[in-house]
Amino acid sequence: MTRPPTMVSRACATFLRVPADSAERLKADARSAVYRTALRDGRTVVVKLYSSTALRSAFTEAAAISSAAAVVPVPEVLGRGTVSDEGATALVMSDLGGLTLGASVEAGLTSRTQALNDLGALLTRLHRAPVAASTARRPFFHSVASLTRRCPSDLLDAIAPALAVLADTPDSAPTVWCHGDLHFDNVVLAGPTRTHHLVDFTDAAPGHRESDLAHALVMTDAHSPWDRTALTGAYTLAWNEARLAAWVVLHTLSSLAHAAPGSDHALWSDRLANLARRTPHLFRPVPQKGTR
Repeated sequence: MTRPPTMVSRACATFLRVPADSAERLKADARSAVYRTALRDGRTVVVKLYSSTALRSAFTEAAAISSAAAVVPVPEVLGRGTVSDEGATALVMSDLGGLTLGASVEAGLTSRTQALNDLGALLTRLHRAPVAASTARRPFFHSVASLTRRCPSDLLDAIAPALAVLADTPDSAPTVWCHGDLHFDNVVLAGPTRTHHLVDFTDAAPGHRESDLAHALVMTDAHSPWDRTALTGAYTLAWNEARLAAWVVLHTLSSLAHAAPGSDHALWSDRLANLARRTPHLFRPVPQKGTR
């Protein structure tokens, strides 16, 4: 661990009334950064900083964690608030340790099939969390609008049939708390019994079941029949198969749009091409060049 950043120190001093001694950065991107922080009193906590320009904030994530806490184990929120004049926010949470479900799979402590079962079961529980009527929903067109700034128009046009399926989702479709980024490394095993805790509610918002279930399938590359069944078989709520398949296409394209150049981009490009072969009805046919 190294000397904590100014805003991490400010968050600990303001919300916990305890100085921060050191901090280790766990992850960071353009909108947020996460630090495991050692306090002067001997405890460690996790501090998440949100940029003032981020669409989400410590307040929105804390609200999502509070709702999820009614149905699944989550980190305890110890404090949240604004930590800069520009509007940056910080969320201080209990430290659950570093053993993720992904690390457990890599170490051979958990089989991949069991891990997929665990994700399906956790999603079932999360999707039973109460959604307050006052909680802002995320309109479907926001998912598409964000892609228009990153995707070539021909790629968006290629998945027009999938977008049409999602646009026709009836108003009666159930709205649930969606995690928005569920994968093996966003499940932490903590305590003597290695209880599974959901973490990282940055993208959590009310939405449709199929979107969250599809995201888990995409981020774990669970497209083979046995992997897909391992995850969806443990998800005991009803879902619409056509919408699930369409969301898989949209989430895969989104991952491609956000992929770093090089091997990561090639990986997601291959996965999108494989989807086009498996579910051709969700893609526009590629025009065939004429011959002489």
